[in-house]
Order: sequence, then structure tokens, then C-alpha cells
Amino acid sequence: MLPYQIAAAVVVVYLVYRVHIRLRLSRAKHPSLRGHAKMSRRMAKLVPFFEYDAARFFRCDDAPAAVADQRKQAFHRLADTFRRKAPKTLAVSERLEAGISDVFFTNHYRVPFPFRNYVRNHLKIGHLVAASEGTRVRDLDGNWSHDLTGSYGVNLFGYDFYKECMQEGYEMVKDLGPVLGKYHPVIADNVKRLKEISGLDEVSFHMSGTEAVMQAVRLARYHTGRPRLVRFCGAYHGWWDGVQPGVGNVRGNHDVYTLKDMDADTLWVLRTRKDIACVLVNPLQALHPNANAPGDAMLINSNRKAAYDGEAYAAWLRELRAVCTERGIVLIFDEVFVGFRLAYRGAQEFFGVNADMVTYGKTLGGGYPVGVVCGKAHLMKRFRENRPTDLCFARGTFNAHPVVMGAMNAFLRKVSAPERLAAYTGIEAFWNARVAKLNTLLADANIPVRVANLVSIWTITYTRPSRYNWMFQYYLRAEGLSLSWVGSGRIIMSHNFSDAAFDAVCAQFVAAAKAMDGDGWWWQSETLTDKAIKRGFMKDMLRARFSFQKAGAAPSTGMEPQRNKP
Repeated sequence: MLPYQIAAAVVVVYLVYRVHIRLRLSRAKHPSLRGHAKMSRRMAKLVPFFEYDAARFFRCDDAPAAVADQRKQAFHRLADTFRRKAPKTLAVSERLEAGISDVFFTNHYRVPFPFRNYVRNHLKIGHLVAASEGTRVRDLDGNWSHDLTGSYGVNLFGYDFYKECMQEGYEMVKDLGPVLGKYHPVIADNVKRLKEISGLDEVSFHMSGTEAVMQAVRLARYHTGRPRLVRFCGAYHGWWDGVQPGVGNVRGNHDVYTLKDMDADTLWVLRTRKDIACVLVNPLQALHPNANAPGDAMLINSNRKAAYDGEAYAAWLRELRAVCTERGIVLIFDEVFVGFRLAYRGAQEFFGVNADMVTYGKTLGGGYPVGVVCGKAHLMKRFRENRPTDLCFARGTFNAHPVVMGAMNAFLRKVSAPERLAAYTGIEAFWNARVAKLNTLLADANIPVRVANLVSIWTITYTRPSRYNWMFQYYLRAEGLSLSWVGSGRIIMSHNFSDAAFDAVCAQFVAAAKAMDGDGWWWQSETLTDKAIKRGFMKDMLRARFSFQKAGAAPSTGMEPQRNKP
């Protein structure tokens, strides 16, 4: 064989190998848009805004006129209930929208977008609370509601518990005040306790969980010398675009692989590629692998799924741990949300798998904002001994703020008390039994609603095809249950719910479901399936996108979506 033929053969073999590697990477991505960041961003730009007019709003599932009228009356009755019960709260909340961008955003993304303007104009809810006590919060009008938001995960042991942490912490550090740069001595005990809890060597403090994740990823890249990180489809790791490459990220980052959770193709990629610095795991995904964090804004039918298989997820994490060890990839557990909720030592203890780095936040601050990275000593080092100007810098003005350190110390001491540790025993079975009790009540009432859980974190699912499941959040609120802006997508129960308080929540929950069912929102025809609903939504979207009506489609029936500015 001539030299040029040998060279050509080598090039062909190399190209075939590169194509093979690329195809295997593609196989490791989830087939949905959630698994393809570039495609999801492109598709998001193509989705047009449209909204349903007053008639279509109540019968976009082609329900009979009588059912649509029943829904309309119920909708406005709910709106009137909220106005009468909380006029002051609603008035102040409405004024906030003009000055707080978060309020403006959440008001627009509380329900699927074709419904949102009608909801915003007619079915208003409050954003303010003035007091908390036990498992309840109070609005500006004096109405008490059982809190199911968990303050986005902060509230693990009850608001009274955190008030005590904040007060005790302030008493520890009040003589120092807001001195930054230097540390209050209480930090030493915090570090000692965090090392024991995490099983890792060193600690760094930050002001949020997002910052903690940013630092962990930066350190992993620095010490491995590799550019890529792997995250799993659907997982949330904070608002930093470096770990959220799909919709919501304004830059196209090419250093993140979004791969399938619990899949052999992903393990193959990790075993064969040489450019992966770290793997990020959010243990909350065990409740809904490869699915985004659930929220009612995307609830256009009843295909939301959630089911926790602890043995399968633990086995997956063990395989992942083995591959990361074999390939020198840093395994990072992002426990900002689940830390201290699943077990005293968090997901590492709960699933029996140890990470190289762990990020914490939320509840750990004892009621104040905080982020923490715990890691192995060689990964936490921020410089190279033999290269003094080669640094991995990370500091923040308010890192290790004395007041935060004080409240954190109070939290760490309380959570390690014998009675608190004893409460973790059987915690999974305890919450599974509570959820089973509620699901039995719902089944007995023939209500198309069920709850799936990972300990005290819940997702509400729906068993009957419907375009109106997102309305359930308003019925729950009307019954006296406080929800976060994602509605029925995520409920976070604090662990101080007594049996009596939990029974009260169950009664309110079932009453809300019965009321919604009675008002016709879960009406179903023989042809109304989840697939049919999705096809109908796609037709509405395409009609709006390409203006079929203007192109000479059939005369308007009043059922078509209306194109307006969002």
C-alpha cells in the first residue's frame, strides 16, 4: 500500500471514529426537547403568543355550552371569593407588579400562556404575607392558610424553628455586627459540623445555592483541566446559565452536555470521553427523572408524570459513582434543595453514595440566604503550588456574614440534637404513609388527582385528560392552602405538620378537588385524550403562527385563538 493510501485510510478511520463518538453522544441525550438545548432554544423562538377569547377560554376542549357556562360562573365566583376575603392583600399585590420584576414574571407564567391574560385580569391572588405561625401564614387581611410552599425548600422544620435560629444567631454575633473580611469565631464550629455532615475535607461559604454551584463547577474544571460538565435532562441547578443551557439561557454555551438520567448510554459517554470535568446531580430528579421541574404554566394536558423508585435511583448513583471514580470525573451532589430534608447527611446518606463535592443552601442558613460548598481537599484548593499565578479565584463581599454564620450555627446545633436525629428514623415511610392516605381519600371520592412524593416533596398528577388542571391551584388557595407560584407542580411540606394539621390539609385538599370536579373543569368526552389535547394545542399554535384565517380558512366560529401582544 502506498504512503498516501495509508494516510487516507488513517484519515477515514479517524473520521469514522469521530462520527461514532458523536453519534453515541447524541444517543445519550434525551429524545425530548429537554435533552437538546440548542433545539429547545430555537423552538422557543418560534412559538407565537396567542390567547383564547372569553368564549374559547371556557370550552377549548369543545365542552358543551352548559358545561362552559358552569365553568364561567365558577371562575368568577372564585374571583369574587378572593376579592372579598383579601381586598387589602390584593390591592398591595397589584401595585407590586409595576415595581418588582419577579412579580410581573410570575403573574404571567402561573398558567399556560393562552389563558394568562384572562386569568390576570379576572382571577387575582395575593403575593404578601405578614406573619407565620406553626404550619400557617397570614395575609394582610388576617386570613390564615396552611403553608405548602416550604419557602422553596428553606422551611424544613417550621417557621418557629427558624425564628429561633435567627434570634439565637443574632445574639451570638450582635457585638460584632456587619464586620466582613474577618470571621466571627462561630465559623469554626460551623466548619467542623459541616465537615462531619458532608464527610468531606473543606468548606467554602457563599450567598446562595446558585453561587455555591458556580464555585463547585469552577473548581472541578480548574483541577481536572477539562472544559465540559454533564448535567441530567430536566435537572435544575440554579439560575446560572452555565448549568441551564436550554430555554431561559440567553447565551449558547457549548461546554455543557445534557444527558439522559438513569441510562446506560450516558455511562458509555462518561467512560469514553476525555473532556468531562464533572457530573452534577440534583437528587430531587429521583421523583421525575428526565423531566423538568413541574409547574402549572406548562400543564396543557394531564401527561405530567412522577414516581419515585428509590432502589433504582440508588443503583444508578452507585454506577455513576464507579464511572466517575474510574475516569477521574468530579461527582457533585447539588443538595441546595434536598439537603437535610431526606436525611441528616442528606442524599449521600439517603442513597448510600458519597460525592466528591456537595453544595448546600436553603435551610442551612437558619432562615438567612446562604450557599455552601463542601469538598475534598485537593478539589477545594484555589491555586497550584508550582504555578503561583495560576489561580481559581472566588470571593464575595458578604460570604460568611456574621449574622448568617450565627443563625447557621443555631441550625446545625438544633438539627444534631438527639431528638431531631431520632425524627429522621423512618422518615421516608412516614411521609409515604401520609401521601398514601391522601391518595386513598382522593380515590374514594373518584377525583382524578393523585400525589407523588420524595419524602416531604410532592408533585400533583392528574389521571383524567383535561386542559384545565392548572385551575386546581386556585381551588386549593380558596380552601385555605398557600402555594408557590408554580401552583400544583410542587408542594413542599415542613416536617412540623402534626397529624391534626395534616388531616386538616387533606380535608381542604379533597374539598378543593370536589369543588373543581363539581364545577365541570374535569368534564371529559370520549375523544378527549392527552394526545388529542396536545394536537389541538398545536393546531391553535400553528393557526396563530401562520395566520391561517387570513389565508382564507373557514369563517371564524369564535373558537379560534386570538392574537394579541403578550
